Amino acid sequence: MTTTTVTPATGPAEQAEAPRTPARRGRRRAGNALASHVVLTVASLVALFPIAWLVFLSLGPDKDDYLHPGEIWGKMTFDNYSFVLQNTNFWEWLKSSLIVSLGTTVIGVMAAATTGYAVSRMRFPGYRRLMWVLLLTQMFPIAVLIVPMYQILSDLQLIDSYLGLVLVYCSTAVPYCAWLLKGYFDTIPFEIDEAGRVDGLSPFGTFFRLILPLARPGLAVAGFYSFITAFGEVAFASTFMLSDTKYTFAVGLQSFVSEHDAQRNLMAATAVLIAIPVSAFFYLVQKNLVTGLTAGGTKG
Repeated sequence: MTTTTVTPATGPAEQAEAPRTPARRGRRRAGNALASHVVLTVASLVALFPIAWLVFLSLGPDKDDYLHPGEIWGKMTFDNYSFVLQNTNFWEWLKSSLIVSLGTTVIGVMAAATTGYAVSRMRFPGYRRLMWVLLLTQMFPIAVLIVPMYQILSDLQLIDSYLGLVLVYCSTAVPYCAWLLKGYFDTIPFEIDEAGRVDGLSPFGTFFRLILPLARPGLAVAGFYSFITAFGEVAFASTFMLSDTKYTFAVGLQSFVSEHDAQRNLMAATAVLIAIPVSAFFYLVQKNLVTGLTAGGTKG
């Protein structure tokens, strides 16, 4: 005896209903993608507008063109750039900014890397308190630190010197970078250190030959932060640097503003030129920047 299973017939309405779900999902995904693109486009325009506006104002020949920007279209010129490059201390400011920024980056990142690695790998007495002390130093405002730092630099005869300003900036950059790199070193397996010891490497050899190459993204983030901190800082540079030939860019911009006058066209042109070294440095580290920003947060 044979048993036959009868499959219920599917009506036209049910057959038409089946393909609707994928179509709805497809339309929903397309709508989400369109909304994301719109939001990103608007955010990009908001971010780029101040830069484009600054470049536009830098092409106006008169210092009061910012009051009536529509008139700039008919008289655009690069005279502001020529004046800044030829008749100001622009190249001295560039030299000072690069010396201070690169010095802060090299010294600060190395100090932060060794500190972060020691706290990440070694359990010496007070290692937790050390990191909290570094974090505590970030709570003091610049106005409170200027007077004691000035006294210390004066006793060391480092006023109006690049080294003094580099050390001051390192006191700001190292605590943050040490925390950043400590979190990144925590993501590197301890087995790599053990393998280095098995191969006969000293702790310093393991650190320099094995750990630092793996920590390149984290070092890129720390270096970028140190460079930007030193490149754009004003309060310390204007207090500790007394010679106008040793001014950094941020302080040099103040020379275009006096009590009764402000040459905003020259300020705009100088600001555009200042952005070029920062953009170049960002281009050099941008491959590792995103990776370093996210990887250090996976472990505490």
